[in-house]
Amino acid sequence: MKQHLILYRNLKYGELLDRMGGLLEQYGGAAQEAAGQKETGQEAGGQETAGQKADGQEAEEAWCAGELIALADAYGFEGNLWLCFLALCLAENENPYSIACEIRGEASGSLNQLALHDFSVFWQLSRQDLGTLPMKEVWSLAADYHGPGKKSRQFDSRVRDRILTLAAELLQAESPEDFRGRTAEFYRELGVGKFGLNQAFRVTGAEGNAQIEPITGVEEVSLKDLVGYERQKKKLIENTEAFIEGREANNVLLFGDSGTGKSSSIKAVLHEYYGRGLRMIEVYKHQFQCLGDILEQVKDRNYKFIIYMDDLSFEEYEIEYKYLKAMIEGGLGRRPDNVLIYATSNRRHLIREKFSDKRELDDDLHQNDTVQEKLSLVARFGVTIYYGAPDKREFQQIVRALAARHNLCMPEEELLLKANQWELSHGGLSGRTASQFITHTAGNGTDTGGKLWQLKCLRQSTWDP
Repeated sequence: MKQHLILYRNLKYGELLDRMGGLLEQYGGAAQEAAGQKETGQEAGGQETAGQKADGQEAEEAWCAGELIALADAYGFEGNLWLCFLALCLAENENPYSIACEIRGEASGSLNQLALHDFSVFWQLSRQDLGTLPMKEVWSLAADYHGPGKKSRQFDSRVRDRILTLAAELLQAESPEDFRGRTAEFYRELGVGKFGLNQAFRVTGAEGNAQIEPITGVEEVSLKDLVGYERQKKKLIENTEAFIEGREANNVLLFGDSGTGKSSSIKAVLHEYYGRGLRMIEVYKHQFQCLGDILEQVKDRNYKFIIYMDDLSFEEYEIEYKYLKAMIEGGLGRRPDNVLIYATSNRRHLIREKFSDKRELDDDLHQNDTVQEKLSLVARFGVTIYYGAPDKREFQQIVRALAARHNLCMPEEELLLKANQWELSHGGLSGRTASQFITHTAGNGTDTGGKLWQLKCLRQSTWDP
């Protein structure tokens, strides 16, 4: 089947499309031929009919059915698995037409006509009846499939539901033109390919061949889950919203004490603005040489990309920061308007400094130049946000809020006493320590009789350092 396609020829699941399409064409045609012979009273002349299955044909059916069910399990599909599969093929395939629709809406001109050729093939495939296949019991289940759960391991629920909606719309399409229009609307609304269907990515490969791969199972952190640090979150949100809306925005550095929620704040921003076109690419220090490749792959897409660098810092002998400096503001090529850098660090100035450096500077002919070299990186972050460790009172407020959120009910004095004891041996005063304490307590919160604590619950509170 895919050999008849022009724009959609490089399908991820092209083999399944070919083999499944071949079965439907074979048995659908055989069924029509048999019906015609019956009407005219003609005999099949001893030739094998559609109802006479060879072992090889049964194996082919079994393979196709197994692949469709495996995809349904991975993506959380329900209903007609054949239509869901066709919708998935259309949703994942990046080609000139689908990308044009993502950026500008339904394409026009020659590209639109070429796409119509391919959509005619898909439209005919969507009309095929699974009931014509010999393994009727299997295909009746595949035509109205109900899985063990609706959760997708590949996409979030919004993307999964939209693909299921597209599958239903394709069945309703009255013509190839109608089929094309419904698909173009999907591209305009949700996007296409890995950038349209996923929210977070990592980088694989080396310089010159760097690949951006989706991250499945992204941790979902909401801004409301982060207790306190209201001023910090407000500053981060304001910059991110300006970026999403196409206004001027700065690169951001979140620095401060460990366990204060720097990384969680950035994860929460992704969760909050993913539906508005925000995507995030995680890049590690050893991959900075690949930054040019990354920018080339994302610069023309209809999304806003944050390059996320967690726990960013450099020893004095590490020179990777020079690549980062050039990428941010120093190279000949202009950084794309749809890309920003968000980084977290425990260090304000990112590059480690020692007292021995002072002695070296005394022997440096151009002392100021050396200092500026080390400070120039952090100066390229237009927004710097400080996350400080909470004091005792603030720590206890975080504990109260998290206890209420987890429905942990116990006397407040006992809760705070246990929390104070916990932080003394588990990293000190921080939001991370408070979260770890609540997790531990909730998981072991039983009395000697094995009953859950059923005392007064605590009301949620917030704080702002």
